[in-house]
Parts: sequence; structure tokens; C-alpha cells
Amino acid sequence: MVEVRIASIVLDPRSNQPVVVLKPLIEVPGHERLLPIWIGHPEATAILLAVEGAEPPRPLTHDLMKNILETLDSYVERVQITRVEAGTFYAAIVLRAEERAIAVDARPSDSIALAVRAGAPIYVAETVLETAAIADGPGAMQDADTELAEFRKFLDTVDPEDFQS
Repeated sequence: MVEVRIASIVLDPRSNQPVVVLKPLIEVPGHERLLPIWIGHPEATAILLAVEGAEPPRPLTHDLMKNILETLDSYVERVQITRVEAGTFYAAIVLRAEERAIAVDARPSDSIALAVRAGAPIYVAETVLETAAIADGPGAMQDADTELAEFRKFLDTVDPEDFQS
């Protein structure tokens, strides 16, 4: 497993879908990689709000999950993106409860949103990076800053209550 950080969240101009871009914390010089994972708008909003330290007026789903874990004397030990099959990424949230670790199957987007809130590290299987990562460098994520600015504009106009069921 390779520890990663969130490099950015951008909008795919073709699909208008958010993409969370992960980057290994430690890379071999000359072989830098980025791992783009397409996610939903609500999850992108949740991740970006947590990264920016914004406090919603009421707990969002990922805040609720974190609060439940804390109430049960448990915590998120780490998140692992374990595999990719037919373009679909799979993840596990590893929880620590008392003296044991429990792995819970989850979507990468929810796992990342919870990890950011919990201050937990995010790991990606090396096989996932080999399969789905792209080379980092000039042009790797074209117009990422512009797309991120557009997504932040979207976040400025959205209300967390828009995502309530």
C-alpha cells in the first residue's frame, strides 16, 4: 500500500463530474503519478468542505459517521483503495475498536470524505496505481486550476440542505 494525499478536486469537462485526484506522498523522482477517481457531486462537496475546514450548520452524513464512531469509542485508522475492476474503484475503511481492527467495504469517495474528517491516512494498493494512475507532469491534469475554481464557485452557491433526502 502507498500512502496518498488529495492533490485536488477538479471537474471533468466532458462529463461535468468531479474527480478527486490522489498523489502518493513519496514518489521516485521522474516517476510521479496521479490517481484520478470520478466521484459524485455530493461526495466532492463533502470532501472539499472537510479539506477547507468548513463547518456545516448541521452534521452532513460523513460528519454523522465520524460522530457515531467516536460515540462508540472507535475511530478511522486508515482508508484503503484496494482494487479497480472494469473502471470501478473499491475501498475499505479500517476502523479501530478496542483491541481489534475492522475493515468495512465502502466507496472510495465516502472513504476519502470520512478520512479527511477523521484525520486518517489514505492508502492505495500499488496494483491500483499501476493500473489506473497517470504520469504527473506538464499537461497531466490540464486546466486543473480552472476546473477547481469552477467547482468552488458551484460550492459557493450550493446549500448542504440541497443534498438531504
